Amino acid sequence: MAPSAPRTRAVAALRMKQIALDNQGRTIRRLRAQLATERRGLATMKKELEDTQVALEASHKVISGLTEIGLSMSKKIERMKVKKQKVRTNHEECHQKFQARIHEAEDSMQAQHLLIEALVDEKCQAPC
Repeated sequence: MAPSAPRTRAVAALRMKQIALDNQGRTIRRLRAQLATERRGLATMKKELEDTQVALEASHKVISGLTEIGLSMSKKIERMKVKKQKVRTNHEECHQKFQARIHEAEDSMQAQHLLIEALVDEKCQAPC
């Protein structure tokens, strides 16, 4: 016996619906797999960003520390320059004072020498 046409159409329609459901199931599984892959990629990216953030914060701390050290060194250098200038000024003042004393001593020695020569001349001119 030949199957009736309406029954064959109903079976065919059910078969088409089953194929469509199977296709949708495969599509859903594929999309879920893609979603899982994307989530793993995003989790990896998030971890890398967190690591980068930690590294940047550490770098900023190092840079801040180095900047602070640099400023401290600049202040020390300025203080050393001021101190060096004071030492130079004091040295020049002491040098000038010693030069003045040396000139005074030389003038005094020259005056004493002239006085001695005058006394010697006077004594030589007097009857010995």
